[in-house]
Amino acid sequence: MKKYFTVGLVIFALVILGACGEKSKEDVITKLEKTLEEMSGYQAEATMELKTGEKEQSYDMDIAHKKKAYYRVLLKNNQDEAGSQIILKNDDGVFVLTPALNKSFKFQSDWPTNSSQPYLYQSLVSDILNDKDATFKTTENHYVFKTKTNYQNNNTLPSQEIYFDKKQLTPVMVKVLDQDDKVVVKVSFSTFKLDPKFEDNMFEMDHNMTSSLFGIPVAKDVAEKKDEELKVLYPNELLGSTLAETSEVDLDEGQRVLLTYEGEKNFTLVQEKVTAYPTTVVSPKMVSGDPVSLGFTVAAQTAASIEWSYQGVDYYLASKDLTKEEMLEVATSITTQTTK
Repeated sequence: MKKYFTVGLVIFALVILGACGEKSKEDVITKLEKTLEEMSGYQAEATMELKTGEKEQSYDMDIAHKKKAYYRVLLKNNQDEAGSQIILKNDDGVFVLTPALNKSFKFQSDWPTNSSQPYLYQSLVSDILNDKDATFKTTENHYVFKTKTNYQNNNTLPSQEIYFDKKQLTPVMVKVLDQDDKVVVKVSFSTFKLDPKFEDNMFEMDHNMTSSLFGIPVAKDVAEKKDEELKVLYPNELLGSTLAETSEVDLDEGQRVLLTYEGEKNFTLVQEKVTAYPTTVVSPKMVSGDPVSLGFTVAAQTAASIEWSYQGVDYYLASKDLTKEEMLEVATSITTQTTK
């Protein structure tokens, strides 16, 4: 009798353990979908590390989302404070703001739904749902998915690993991988709060351009740079072209250099440095393209051009021959080469 009683206890214990055991892939996906549907929004802080080129870049990030279509992503560039940026989406459109330089772009864009965004909760969940071949595993503290990515103009980052906290099912870490499964982008979340209360002006452009937020300076806090000369950079990736002509222009408040490349793929690269930043908020520049990440900054890209600011220099790359992906290749290679 004692023997059968003991066996019964073991079976009962196994049943209880099975009922309280690990969630399946389907269980976790169902819970993620439910959270996404029921939440009013979220706010998170994270660090994004970028291992592209010769230098590693890092950003501190503050990410806010209010249903259904309000977003604010503060990116504090630890190597270029004046180049820190804000990606903003509200009823008026999609904006990329650089408050310290008093610069802003306005896009007619489907961002952020048009490509993967490793720092946005709904983008991560969407990538999991859209990949029927996504793999799933558990660790002591995390549920881990490996999925395909959706970067429209970049095929060099085909997959990502997404780590969720087991208790809260909130994102903890995202690793974006290259074709060799090496980590190129790593997002580490330090906080993630569901259903926060936001100030009424949190997603307004003027508020974000004129208020120092998350350590991001605004124009009135940045000193003028009258004595610094433009240090011209040259791209490593030329796609079969060579430098054919260089022309320099002295501006009233700065310098401009135009580099013309000719060959298999013709393109022009303009670099301009201003010595004084405007002190009043100007209207955003309209762009018929999308905000894209160059790794070290967010750029504005159209079908035939891409422009961005970095370390006090404005860059403009234009070409009728380069594809969007090729423009990104040339643009990202510019920061990895020293001046000639």
